[in-house]
Amino acid sequence: MRFIATGDWQLGMTAHYLSEEARPRFHRARLDAVARIGALAVEEGAEFVLVCGDVFETNQLDRAIIARTFEVLNAFTVPIVLLPGNHDPLDAASIYDSPAFSSRVPAHVHVLRNSDPFTVVPGVEIIGAPWSSKHPQGDLVAAATNDLGEVAAGDIRIIAGHGAVSTLDPDRESLATIDTDHLRALLDENRAQFVALGDRHATFDVSDRIWYPGAPEVTSRRETDPGNVLLVDIDADTHHAEVEKIHVGTWAFTVIETDLNSAEDVTEFEERMSSIPDKDRTAVWLILRGTLPTAAKARLDEQLDHFSDLFALVSLWERHMDLAVVAADEDFADLGLSGYLQETLDELSARAAADDESAVTAQDALGLLFRFARSGS
Repeated sequence: MRFIATGDWQLGMTAHYLSEEARPRFHRARLDAVARIGALAVEEGAEFVLVCGDVFETNQLDRAIIARTFEVLNAFTVPIVLLPGNHDPLDAASIYDSPAFSSRVPAHVHVLRNSDPFTVVPGVEIIGAPWSSKHPQGDLVAAATNDLGEVAAGDIRIIAGHGAVSTLDPDRESLATIDTDHLRALLDENRAQFVALGDRHATFDVSDRIWYPGAPEVTSRRETDPGNVLLVDIDADTHHAEVEKIHVGTWAFTVIETDLNSAEDVTEFEERMSSIPDKDRTAVWLILRGTLPTAAKARLDEQLDHFSDLFALVSLWERHMDLAVVAADEDFADLGLSGYLQETLDELSARAAADDESAVTAQDALGLLFRFARSGS
Protein backbone atom coordinates (compact mmCIF):
# COMPACT_ATOMS: atom_id res chain seq x y z
CA MET A 1 0.00 0.00 0.00
CA ARG A 2 1.38 3.34 -1.07
CA PHE A 3 0.38 6.83 0.04
CA ILE A 4 1.74 10.37 0.20
CA ALA A 5 2.31 12.02 3.59
CA THR A 6 2.51 15.79 3.73
CA GLY A 7 1.58 18.60 6.07
CA ASP A 8 1.77 22.28 6.94
CA TRP A 9 0.50 23.59 3.64
CA GLN A 10 -0.47 26.81 5.47
CA LEU A 11 -2.45 28.07 2.50
CA GLY A 12 -3.09 31.79 2.82
CA MET A 13 0.20 32.41 4.61
CA THR A 14 0.77 36.16 4.96
CA ALA A 15 4.55 36.21 4.36
CA HIS A 16 4.64 39.80 5.64
CA TYR A 17 8.41 39.95 5.24
CA LEU A 18 8.13 39.72 1.46
CA SER A 19 7.42 42.71 -0.75
CA GLU A 20 3.90 43.41 -1.94
CA GLU A 21 5.03 42.37 -5.41
CA ALA A 22 6.39 39.00 -4.23
CA ARG A 23 3.58 37.93 -1.89
CA PRO A 24 1.04 36.95 -4.57
CA ARG A 25 3.68 34.79 -6.26
CA PHE A 26 4.50 33.14 -2.94
CA HIS A 27 0.80 32.45 -2.27
CA ARG A 28 0.38 30.97 -5.75
CA ALA A 29 3.47 28.80 -5.29
CA ARG A 30 1.90 27.13 -2.26
CA LEU A 31 -1.13 26.15 -4.30
CA ASP A 32 1.10 25.03 -7.14
CA ALA A 33 2.97 22.78 -4.71
CA VAL A 34 -0.34 21.18 -3.72
CA ALA A 35 -1.12 20.63 -7.41
CA ARG A 36 2.25 18.90 -7.83
CA ILE A 37 1.33 16.58 -4.95
CA GLY A 38 -1.81 15.56 -6.83
CA ALA A 39 0.18 14.91 -9.99
CA LEU A 40 2.75 12.96 -7.99
CA ALA A 41 0.03 10.73 -6.55
CA VAL A 42 -0.94 9.75 -10.09
CA GLU A 43 2.64 9.26 -11.25
CA GLU A 44 3.60 7.09 -8.28
CA GLY A 45 0.35 5.19 -7.92
CA ALA A 46 -0.40 6.48 -4.43
CA GLU A 47 -3.79 5.44 -3.05
CA PHE A 48 -4.41 8.58 -1.01
CA VAL A 49 -2.82 11.78 0.35
CA LEU A 50 -2.63 12.47 4.09
CA VAL A 51 -2.15 16.08 5.23
CA CYS A 52 -0.96 16.20 8.84
CA GLY A 53 -2.27 19.52 10.10
CA ASP A 54 -2.16 23.22 9.30
CA VAL A 55 -3.76 22.90 5.90
CA PHE A 56 -4.66 26.58 6.22
CA GLU A 57 -2.67 29.40 7.79
CA THR A 58 -5.57 30.42 10.00
CA ASN A 59 -9.28 29.92 10.50
CA GLN A 60 -9.90 33.49 9.35
CA LEU A 61 -9.22 33.45 5.62
CA ASP A 62 -10.86 35.09 2.65
CA ARG A 63 -13.25 32.67 0.96
CA ALA A 64 -11.33 33.15 -2.30
CA ILE A 65 -8.39 31.23 -0.79
CA ILE A 66 -10.70 28.33 0.05
CA ALA A 67 -12.20 28.43 -3.45
CA ARG A 68 -8.75 28.33 -5.05
CA THR A 69 -7.77 25.46 -2.77
CA PHE A 70 -10.77 23.43 -3.89
CA GLU A 71 -10.02 24.26 -7.52
CA VAL A 72 -6.65 22.55 -7.06
CA LEU A 73 -7.98 19.66 -4.97
CA ASN A 74 -10.71 18.93 -7.53
CA ALA A 75 -7.97 17.75 -9.87
CA PHE A 76 -6.82 15.03 -7.44
CA THR A 77 -7.84 11.52 -8.43
CA VAL A 78 -7.33 9.97 -4.97
CA PRO A 79 -8.82 10.64 -1.52
CA ILE A 80 -7.32 13.53 0.45
CA VAL A 81 -7.42 13.35 4.24
CA LEU A 82 -7.02 16.60 6.20
CA LEU A 83 -6.05 16.81 9.87
CA PRO A 84 -6.79 20.13 11.64
CA GLY A 85 -3.70 21.49 13.41
CA ASN A 86 -2.81 24.41 15.64
CA HIS A 87 -3.24 26.95 12.82
CA ASP A 88 -6.67 25.67 11.79
CA PRO A 89 -8.15 23.92 14.85
CA LEU A 90 -11.71 22.66 15.14
CA ASP A 91 -12.77 25.49 17.43
CA ALA A 92 -15.88 27.66 17.31
CA ALA A 93 -14.46 29.64 14.39
CA SER A 94 -13.15 26.63 12.47
CA ILE A 95 -12.60 27.16 8.78
CA TYR A 96 -13.83 23.59 8.25
CA ASP A 97 -17.30 24.62 9.49
CA SER A 98 -17.48 27.81 7.46
CA PRO A 99 -20.02 27.98 4.60
CA ALA A 100 -17.18 28.66 2.16
CA PHE A 101 -15.69 25.27 3.08
CA SER A 102 -18.69 23.08 3.83
CA SER A 103 -20.72 24.14 0.80
CA ARG A 104 -18.03 23.39 -1.77
CA VAL A 105 -15.71 20.76 -0.30
CA PRO A 106 -15.07 18.04 -2.92
CA ALA A 107 -16.45 14.59 -2.10
CA HIS A 108 -12.98 13.01 -2.06
CA VAL A 109 -11.70 15.47 0.60
CA HIS A 110 -12.16 14.21 4.15
CA VAL A 111 -11.57 16.10 7.42
CA LEU A 112 -10.56 14.09 10.50
CA ARG A 113 -12.88 15.67 13.05
CA ASN A 114 -12.31 13.09 15.80
CA SER A 115 -10.19 10.06 16.59
CA ASP A 116 -12.60 7.44 15.29
CA PRO A 117 -10.95 5.06 12.80
CA PHE A 118 -11.36 6.39 9.27
CA THR A 119 -11.19 3.83 6.47
CA VAL A 120 -9.57 5.75 3.65
CA VAL A 121 -9.29 2.76 1.29
CA PRO A 122 -10.24 -0.88 1.96
CA GLY A 123 -7.91 -2.41 4.52
CA VAL A 124 -6.35 0.91 5.55
CA GLU A 125 -7.55 3.06 8.44
CA ILE A 126 -6.29 6.35 9.78
CA ILE A 127 -6.47 7.38 13.42
CA GLY A 128 -6.25 11.15 13.62
CA ALA A 129 -5.56 13.43 16.57
CA PRO A 130 -7.14 16.72 15.44
CA TRP A 131 -6.66 19.94 17.40
CA SER A 132 -9.86 21.42 18.81
CA SER A 133 -8.15 24.52 20.19
CA LYS A 134 -4.84 26.31 19.95
CA HIS A 135 -3.90 25.26 23.47
CA PRO A 136 -4.55 21.54 24.07
CA GLN A 137 -4.32 20.37 27.65
CA GLY A 138 -2.48 17.15 26.89
CA ASP A 139 -0.89 14.81 24.37
CA LEU A 140 -3.60 14.55 21.70
CA VAL A 141 -1.98 11.60 19.94
CA ALA A 142 -1.73 9.58 23.15
CA ALA A 143 -5.36 10.35 23.99
CA ALA A 144 -6.45 9.22 20.52
CA THR A 145 -4.48 5.96 20.56
CA ASN A 146 -4.29 4.73 24.18
CA ASP A 147 -7.09 2.20 23.73
CA LEU A 148 -6.11 0.86 20.32
CA GLY A 149 -5.86 -2.89 19.95
CA GLU A 150 -3.71 -4.87 17.53
CA VAL A 151 -4.19 -4.40 13.81
CA ALA A 152 -5.92 -7.31 12.12
CA ALA A 153 -3.80 -9.47 9.82
CA GLY A 154 -3.51 -7.96 6.37
CA ASP A 155 -4.80 -4.55 7.48
CA ILE A 156 -2.84 -1.32 7.95
CA ARG A 157 -3.32 1.45 10.51
CA ILE A 158 -1.73 4.90 10.21
CA ILE A 159 -1.55 7.47 13.01
CA ALA A 160 -1.86 11.13 11.99
CA GLY A 161 -0.76 13.74 14.51
CA HIS A 162 0.45 17.31 14.77
CA GLY A 163 2.90 18.84 17.22
CA ALA A 164 6.38 18.47 18.64
CA VAL A 165 7.62 15.10 19.81
CA SER A 166 9.35 14.76 23.16
CA THR A 167 12.72 13.77 21.68
CA LEU A 168 13.03 17.08 19.81
CA ASP A 169 13.27 19.21 22.97
CA PRO A 170 10.03 21.15 22.40
CA ASP A 171 8.54 23.86 24.56
CA ARG A 172 8.82 22.42 28.06
CA GLU A 173 5.70 24.29 29.15
CA SER A 174 3.57 22.83 26.38
CA LEU A 175 1.05 20.23 27.52
CA ALA A 176 0.59 19.01 23.95
CA THR A 177 4.06 17.48 23.52
CA ILE A 178 3.80 14.11 21.78
CA ASP A 179 5.36 11.23 23.73
CA THR A 180 7.84 9.55 21.37
CA ASP A 181 8.06 6.41 23.52
CA HIS A 182 4.31 5.98 23.25
CA LEU A 183 4.54 6.17 19.45
CA ARG A 184 7.27 3.54 19.40
CA ALA A 185 5.17 1.28 21.62
CA LEU A 186 2.24 1.55 19.21
CA LEU A 187 4.44 0.35 16.38
CA ASP A 188 6.26 -2.34 18.37
CA GLU A 189 2.98 -3.78 19.66
CA ASN A 190 1.41 -3.91 16.18
CA ARG A 191 -1.22 -1.33 17.12
CA ALA A 192 -0.14 0.83 14.19
CA GLN A 193 2.19 0.53 11.20
CA PHE A 194 3.18 4.14 10.57
CA VAL A 195 3.04 7.55 12.26
CA ALA A 196 2.91 10.73 10.17
CA LEU A 197 3.28 14.05 11.97
CA GLY A 198 2.90 17.69 11.11
CA ASP A 199 4.14 20.92 12.74
CA ARG A 200 7.85 20.58 11.96
CA HIS A 201 8.26 22.19 8.53
CA ALA A 202 11.48 20.37 7.69
CA THR A 203 11.49 16.69 6.74
CA PHE A 204 12.66 14.65 9.71
CA ASP A 205 12.96 10.97 10.55
CA VAL A 206 12.08 10.77 14.24
CA SER A 207 12.45 7.02 14.46
CA ASP A 208 11.67 3.89 12.50
CA ARG A 209 8.24 4.51 10.88
CA ILE A 210 7.77 7.87 12.64
CA TRP A 211 8.21 10.80 10.27
CA TYR A 212 7.62 14.49 9.76
CA PRO A 213 7.15 15.02 6.00
CA GLY A 214 7.64 18.76 6.40
CA ALA A 215 6.01 21.60 4.45
CA PRO A 216 5.85 21.32 0.65
CA GLU A 217 7.06 24.92 0.36
CA VAL A 218 9.53 26.71 2.60
CA THR A 219 8.05 28.98 5.27
CA SER A 220 11.04 30.17 7.31
CA ARG A 221 14.77 30.81 6.96
CA ARG A 222 15.34 28.48 9.93
CA GLU A 223 14.14 25.37 8.09
CA THR A 224 16.88 22.91 7.17
CA ASP A 225 15.10 20.62 4.70
CA PRO A 226 11.74 22.02 3.57
CA GLY A 227 9.83 21.60 0.32
CA ASN A 228 9.30 17.83 0.47
CA VAL A 229 6.62 15.18 0.73
CA LEU A 230 6.99 11.53 1.69
CA LEU A 231 6.07 8.62 -0.54
CA VAL A 232 5.37 5.78 1.88
CA ASP A 233 5.12 2.08 0.98
CA ILE A 234 3.81 -0.32 3.64
CA ASP A 235 3.74 -4.07 3.18
CA ALA A 236 0.40 -5.32 4.48
CA ASP A 237 1.88 -8.67 5.49
CA THR A 238 5.23 -7.73 7.03
CA HIS A 239 4.28 -4.12 7.93
CA HIS A 240 7.69 -3.08 6.66
CA ALA A 241 7.66 0.58 5.56
CA GLU A 242 9.82 2.19 2.92
CA VAL A 243 9.92 5.99 2.87
CA GLU A 244 11.10 8.12 -0.05
CA LYS A 245 11.56 11.86 0.27
CA ILE A 246 10.46 13.74 -2.87
CA HIS A 247 11.08 17.45 -3.39
CA VAL A 248 8.11 19.44 -4.71
CA GLY A 249 8.92 23.00 -3.58
CA THR A 250 10.17 25.75 -5.88
CA TRP A 251 11.01 28.54 -3.40
CA ALA A 252 14.20 28.91 -1.38
CA PHE A 253 14.97 30.90 1.77
CA THR A 254 18.66 31.27 2.43
CA VAL A 255 21.06 33.09 4.75
CA ILE A 256 24.33 34.35 3.26
CA GLU A 257 27.08 35.23 5.68
CA THR A 258 30.27 36.81 4.37
CA ASP A 259 33.20 39.03 5.30
CA LEU A 260 33.78 42.14 3.17
CA ASN A 261 37.07 43.98 3.60
CA SER A 262 38.04 45.08 0.10
CA ALA A 263 36.76 45.89 -3.36
CA GLU A 264 37.71 42.33 -4.38
CA ASP A 265 35.48 40.94 -1.65
CA VAL A 266 32.60 43.02 -2.97
CA THR A 267 33.19 41.63 -6.47
CA GLU A 268 33.12 38.06 -5.13
CA PHE A 269 29.90 38.82 -3.27
CA GLU A 270 28.34 40.16 -6.47
CA GLU A 271 29.34 37.02 -8.36
CA ARG A 272 27.91 34.82 -5.60
CA MET A 273 24.57 36.61 -5.64
CA SER A 274 24.46 36.58 -9.45
CA SER A 275 24.96 32.82 -9.54
CA ILE A 276 21.85 32.07 -7.47
CA PRO A 277 19.11 30.65 -9.75
CA ASP A 278 15.39 31.44 -9.66
CA LYS A 279 15.92 34.79 -7.99
CA ASP A 280 12.23 35.70 -8.13
CA ARG A 281 11.53 32.65 -5.95
CA THR A 282 14.39 33.18 -3.53
CA ALA A 283 14.47 35.20 -0.31
CA VAL A 284 17.92 36.10 1.00
CA TRP A 285 18.92 37.31 4.45
CA LEU A 286 22.42 38.82 4.54
CA ILE A 287 24.92 38.85 7.39
CA LEU A 288 27.76 41.14 6.31
CA ARG A 289 30.84 41.78 8.40
CA GLY A 290 34.07 43.65 7.86
CA THR A 291 35.39 47.12 7.04
CA LEU A 292 35.08 48.66 3.60
CA PRO A 293 36.43 51.88 2.10
CA THR A 294 33.73 54.29 1.02
CA ALA A 295 33.96 53.52 -2.70
CA ALA A 296 33.60 49.78 -2.12
CA LYS A 297 30.66 50.33 0.24
CA ALA A 298 28.97 52.56 -2.33
CA ARG A 299 29.38 49.83 -4.93
CA LEU A 300 27.96 47.30 -2.48
CA ASP A 301 24.93 49.52 -1.91
CA GLU A 302 24.36 49.72 -5.67
CA GLN A 303 24.51 45.94 -5.89
CA LEU A 304 22.03 45.53 -3.08
CA ASP A 305 19.62 47.92 -4.82
CA HIS A 306 20.00 45.90 -8.03
CA PHE A 307 19.52 42.52 -6.38
CA SER A 308 16.52 43.79 -4.45
CA ASP A 309 14.82 44.26 -7.83
CA LEU A 310 15.59 40.67 -8.84
CA PHE A 311 15.08 38.59 -5.70
CA ALA A 312 11.83 37.96 -3.86
CA LEU A 313 13.61 39.45 -0.86
CA VAL A 314 17.04 40.83 0.01
CA SER A 315 17.17 41.72 3.68
CA LEU A 316 20.04 42.81 5.90
CA TRP A 317 19.87 40.80 9.11
CA GLU A 318 20.65 43.82 11.25
CA ARG A 319 21.00 41.94 14.53
CA HIS A 320 24.02 40.09 13.16
CA MET A 321 25.49 42.80 10.94
CA ASP A 322 28.91 44.28 11.70
CA LEU A 323 29.96 46.22 8.61
CA ALA A 324 31.94 49.44 9.04
CA VAL A 325 32.98 52.08 6.51
CA VAL A 326 36.21 54.06 6.44
CA ALA A 327 36.73 57.24 4.43
CA ALA A 328 39.82 56.46 2.38
CA ASP A 329 41.38 59.62 0.93
CA GLU A 330 41.82 58.02 -2.48
CA ASP A 331 38.08 57.43 -2.73
CA PHE A 332 37.36 61.17 -2.84
CA ALA A 333 40.61 62.41 -4.35
CA ASP A 334 39.35 62.56 -7.93
CA LEU A 335 35.93 64.03 -7.13
CA GLY A 336 37.13 67.63 -6.74
CA LEU A 337 35.20 68.37 -3.57
CA SER A 338 35.45 71.88 -2.18
CA GLY A 339 33.63 74.28 0.08
CA TYR A 340 30.59 72.88 1.84
CA LEU A 341 31.01 69.36 0.40
CA GLN A 342 34.61 69.14 1.60
CA GLU A 343 33.59 70.39 5.05
CA THR A 344 30.82 67.78 5.15
CA LEU A 345 33.30 65.08 4.15
CA ASP A 346 35.71 66.10 6.88
CA GLU A 347 32.97 66.15 9.52
CA LEU A 348 31.52 62.78 8.47
CA SER A 349 34.97 61.20 8.35
CA ALA A 350 35.63 62.31 11.92
CA ARG A 351 32.26 61.01 13.14
CA ALA A 352 32.64 57.73 11.26
CA ALA A 353 35.87 57.06 13.13
CA ALA A 354 34.27 57.66 16.50
CA ASP A 355 33.40 54.84 18.84
CA ASP A 356 29.74 55.65 19.44
CA GLU A 357 26.28 55.15 17.93
CA SER A 358 26.66 58.09 15.56
CA ALA A 359 29.49 56.33 13.70
CA VAL A 360 27.16 54.01 11.79
CA THR A 361 24.97 56.91 10.67
CA ALA A 362 28.05 58.84 9.58
CA GLN A 363 29.37 55.82 7.66
CA ASP A 364 26.09 55.51 5.77
CA ALA A 365 26.16 59.23 5.06
CA LEU A 366 29.68 58.94 3.65
CA GLY A 367 28.45 56.40 1.15
CA LEU A 368 25.60 58.66 0.08
CA LEU A 369 27.97 61.62 -0.24
CA PHE A 370 30.31 59.55 -2.40
CA ARG A 371 27.51 58.40 -4.70
CA PHE A 372 26.13 61.94 -4.94
CA ALA A 373 29.50 63.50 -5.66
CA ARG A 374 30.40 60.81 -8.20
CA SER A 375 27.12 61.20 -10.08
CA GLY A 376 27.71 64.93 -10.36
CA SER A 377 31.37 64.70 -11.33
